Amino acid sequence: MTTMAADLPPTLWDNGWYRHARRLPSPNFGPRPPRTQVELIVLHSISLPPGQYGGDEVHQLFTNRLDWNAHPYFQEIRGAEVSAHWLIRRDGALWQYVSADDRAWHAGASHYLGRSNCNDFSVGIELEGIEGGLFDPPQYETLTSLCAAIAARDPIRALAGHEHIAPDRKHDPGPGFDWALLQRLLSWPAGMFPPGQQA
Repeated sequence: MTTMAADLPPTLWDNGWYRHARRLPSPNFGPRPPRTQVELIVLHSISLPPGQYGGDEVHQLFTNRLDWNAHPYFQEIRGAEVSAHWLIRRDGALWQYVSADDRAWHAGASHYLGRSNCNDFSVGIELEGIEGGLFDPPQYETLTSLCAAIAARDPIRALAGHEHIAPDRKHDPGPGFDWALLQRLLSWPAGMFPPGQQA
């Protein structure tokens, strides 16, 4: 019996776009270096303005549409051209801005796994929240599913926070993020997680 295309399960990926994420393409990306594989997942926290959730400001930042005069804090980041691959909202809703095949602008000057320029070989996931704050259960649920899907696609060697790849500059997601919980949910080896953060 011949299997028809309609009988096959839908793929999770479409040219680096994850099927379970809402797409909002960002112009802030570029090509990865030739023959570079994604080996690292980097976790961040973000909210705009800080501590305010549910608005469109993060979308606007990643698509270069943020009104720099709309809030005093925005003057501190005025002119920034940044992006991440994904954003996970407090309720677990998932947005994607850059194909996982491409290089998003999320890590900046960074070093991990014995290599510099982590943007080249990583994907970035933003968790809606504040640096050092707690995150909500639906965020961990979505994050677990997303990490598993990424690891099924790419040869992931490690997960790290922005604080681990750029410790002199960044402190997110911070002490409120439960690395031990994520390790238990994923059932990945302890060595894939930042030192001192394993279950």
